Amino acid sequence: MTTVVISQPMLFPWPGFFEQLSLADVYIHLDDAQFSKGSFTNRIQVKFPDGRRWMTVPLAGKGSFQRIADLEAQGSDWRRGHRDLLRQSLRDAPYLGEALTILDEVYRHDNLCDLLMASIDIPARYLGISPGRTIARSSGLEIEGSSWPRVLAMVERVDGKRYLTGHGAARYLDHEAFNAADVAVDYIDYSLTPWPQGPGDFTPYVTILDLIAHTGPQARDYLKPRIIDWRDFLKRREG
Repeated sequence: MTTVVISQPMLFPWPGFFEQLSLADVYIHLDDAQFSKGSFTNRIQVKFPDGRRWMTVPLAGKGSFQRIADLEAQGSDWRRGHRDLLRQSLRDAPYLGEALTILDEVYRHDNLCDLLMASIDIPARYLGISPGRTIARSSGLEIEGSSWPRVLAMVERVDGKRYLTGHGAARYLDHEAFNAADVAVDYIDYSLTPWPQGPGDFTPYVTILDLIAHTGPQARDYLKPRIIDWRDFLKRREG
C-alpha cells in the first residue's frame, strides 16, 4: 500500500512530524499553499530551562496573501541570530556540533522556500528517513482546486492508496470521499517519546535539532511512529 504524506514546507519541524514522514512512500512539499500567518512555516520553538522561545524567519511584507513558494525573507541577520539562539539553547548537548552543521547546510539556500524544504529534507537524511519517491513541489504536479479534493487528486496522481495526515486535517477532510476513491485515510498517532533534554521540564514541541543535538546517531530511536484509522481518530476526538 503506497502511503502518501503531504505537508507545507516548515522551518526545522518538531520530531512528531518526522515520525509521520518516516512512514511515507511518497512525500509532497505543498509549496503552492497560501502562507498562513502564525503557522509553523517560518518559525519553530527552541527550549530553554525557563520555557520555549520562538526562532522565526522575518518575512518581507509579512508574507501576506503570498504562496509559500513566493515568500522572501527580510534581511539576513536572522541566520546568525538563529545560530546564536541554538547555541544558547543547546550549549550542553553532546551533539551540538552536528545540529549546527545541519543548520549551516540548510541556511546556504538563498531562496526561502528551498530553505524551508531543506529544513525537512536534510534532517530526514541525517535520521535515515528516505521516502521511496519524493515529489519536490506540489506546484510541479499542476493540479488545480483546493481543500480536500485537491489533496485527493494529488494522492491519486502519485498512485497512493493511503493518505497519512496530521491532526489538523480532521477539520476539513471528507473521509468518505477518500473511501469511495479507494484511498484509506489514517492519522499519525504521535508517540511524544521523551529524550534527554537538559535542564527544565521536558517538551517534545521543539525543533528536530533539539533531538539531534542531544542524541546524535541515536535520534531515530526516539521516533516511534504509530497510526490510527480515521474512524477511531474521530471517536477519540469526540470523547
